[in-house]
This record gives sequence, structure tokens and C-alpha cells, in this order.
Amino acid sequence: MAIPKTPALTTDCVIFDNEGRVLLIKRKNEPFKGSYALPGGFVDIGETVEAACRREVDEEVGVEVSELSLVGVYSHPKRDPRGHTVSIAYLALLPRAVAPRAGSDAAGAAWIDDWRRHALAFDHAAILSDAERLASRLKRTAVQA
Repeated sequence: MAIPKTPALTTDCVIFDNEGRVLLIKRKNEPFKGSYALPGGFVDIGETVEAACRREVDEEVGVEVSELSLVGVYSHPKRDPRGHTVSIAYLALLPRAVAPRAGSDAAGAAWIDDWRRHALAFDHAAILSDAERLASRLKRTAVQA
């Protein structure tokens, strides 16, 4: 049986620091060149999505993330103008901000206070909105424990 043609699998990571800022990259390449985006990218063959998420964060912003919480799966066929992709999005909460360094596909990387002021690439505004709700729930649960 032949393997069917399917969407490309990607991962994105929302990283918040203890001040509520989010770590975003400035895209170096099209599509959305020059726009802010979440660190992320394509999953390699033989790689788990969690490992891909950690690898992409390290490659794009030079930050190590360990604990990941699933934000959601984003699969709209038109989310990426290059073709149909499905992204598994994760949340990482850092106890303190570390200085990012732009690498691989990033023209820059920065901690952003109010991401809503910026036009974000792909469907990253929806992912960030969902991640904020998840982060709020996780913080409430941690306080109650």
C-alpha cells in the first residue's frame, strides 16, 4: 500500500517569561518575511513533535525549554501559503527570561510585552491567544496546590 500524500507536520512554541512577555522571532524568509512569529518549524522524519519543538526553539532563539504543555493542533488548510501544514503547538513557561539569540530562520528574536500590537505570521495570533488561556489555568492550578 502506498503512503498517502498528507499535510506537512510542524510545531510551534509559545514561551512566556514570569512577566508575561512572549518570545517571538522576526522571520528571515518568506512567507511573512519581517513579521513576528512563534519559534517553530517542520518535524523531521524519526523525530517526535516534542523533540522537534525543543530543537526548533534552540535553533531559532537559542533557548532551552524542557517542560512543554500542549496548546492545541492547528490544521486549517490555508494556514501556510506554501501548502497545507498541521502544527502541534506547545507552551513553555520560563521562570526567568533568558537573552535570546536569533539563529537559523530568524532575523531577530525578542521578548515582547504586548504581542497584540503586532501583525503575526500564519495563525500565530490564535495560537498565542489559546496559550494565554492555558498559561492562566496552569498558574491558577499551581497557586492552589
